[in-house]
Amino acid sequence: MNPVKGIVFISVIFSSFLARASSDTLRISVQDADGLFLKNNYNLLASSMNIDAQRAQIIQAGLYPNPVFTGDFNAIDPENSKVAHLGKSGQKFFQLEQLILLGGKRKAQIELASTNVKIAELEFQDMIRQLKFQLHTSLYFLNQQTFLINKYNKQLELLETILSAYDTQVKKGNIPLKDMVRLKGVYLNLNNNKAEALKEYFGEMAKVKTILQTDSFVIPNIPDTNIEQFSKEVGVAQLNELAFQNRPDYLITQQNVTLAEQYFQFQKTMAKPDINVFTSYDQRSGAFRNQVNVGVSIPIPVWNKNQGNIKSAMIMKKQQEYTTEAFKAQLLAEIHNYHAQFIQSLEEYQKYKKLYNEDFDLTLAGITENFKKGNVSMIEFVDFFEAYNDALAEIAKIKINLATSAEQLNLSTGKQVF
Repeated sequence: MNPVKGIVFISVIFSSFLARASSDTLRISVQDADGLFLKNNYNLLASSMNIDAQRAQIIQAGLYPNPVFTGDFNAIDPENSKVAHLGKSGQKFFQLEQLILLGGKRKAQIELASTNVKIAELEFQDMIRQLKFQLHTSLYFLNQQTFLINKYNKQLELLETILSAYDTQVKKGNIPLKDMVRLKGVYLNLNNNKAEALKEYFGEMAKVKTILQTDSFVIPNIPDTNIEQFSKEVGVAQLNELAFQNRPDYLITQQNVTLAEQYFQFQKTMAKPDINVFTSYDQRSGAFRNQVNVGVSIPIPVWNKNQGNIKSAMIMKKQQEYTTEAFKAQLLAEIHNYHAQFIQSLEEYQKYKKLYNEDFDLTLAGITENFKKGNVSMIEFVDFFEAYNDALAEIAKIKINLATSAEQLNLSTGKQVF
């Protein structure tokens, strides 16, 4: 098979696969994708179940200890040579006891469980934050790659037409073979660029389909106005404040400090002894027959006052405070870095808007037409054609970078800044 014809065949297969609009194709906006993601993603559903599990622990923490019933029955009576001597002249013993928690232990356990619920809710929000970032950036990438691949397809079709005409002229000896080879080289290079773009496209497509839990071929519906919404500047101080108020993983570190403080207080309550009250019935083994007793027992905290656990909890509390401060410093550095990237991407986007317009496409059409008529040399045509396609790739890259850097600010603040 002719190499160019083989490449054309592969290109047609890729293009038809990319452009098909059948029952298994899902055309979707960013907002619609968010709704589908929140409804279908199994990781989110699993994380939400953890919240309910932690709420159940609040119920458990509020429950009182169960009473303990003890029964003691005669098995062998050697004096009367009886087995299971349980009647009026026999022996049996019953006791009912109840542990009463003192020192606020139950309240402390409820507070610990409540804080764990808040942490589970924040972990759920953090998962949404991270998966949304991946979903949005992948959708914007797919959208721009679709634009780029469609442009490549048009350029390849144009080159195929020219190559077909050149092939006839070369055979007639009207055009030198080297010009045909040069055009084939341009075609091969452009088709390789398209193949690389398609490889990246399908890689991102797999991520989107996984997040949305769909088997459909996802086609983003994102107009350029969506990119325009990122064309505003935001200050670092504003971003920092938003992050401190909204970013789930930072709020988790604060809840961990609260949890460490509550655990410390809980260990202090554990140093206070609990009371065990009981009542019992003794048929014959006590001082009196059919004796009914009441009693109370309490451990005396002489040696074990829970000193080790209290000290450990105090150290863990301080450790968590240091961890929170370290995370805060990391968060500030991250926001500063993402803000700088955003400003750079925004500047590049604004330059592109000033430089790129419909003149590019009109000029390419004019150059191509004049090349066909022999008014433009092979070198001029190839130089402009390659420069034009390089510009298209740069434009797609600029838009992707702007969308990604804006979404990074949304990610780093935990808030929809754009």
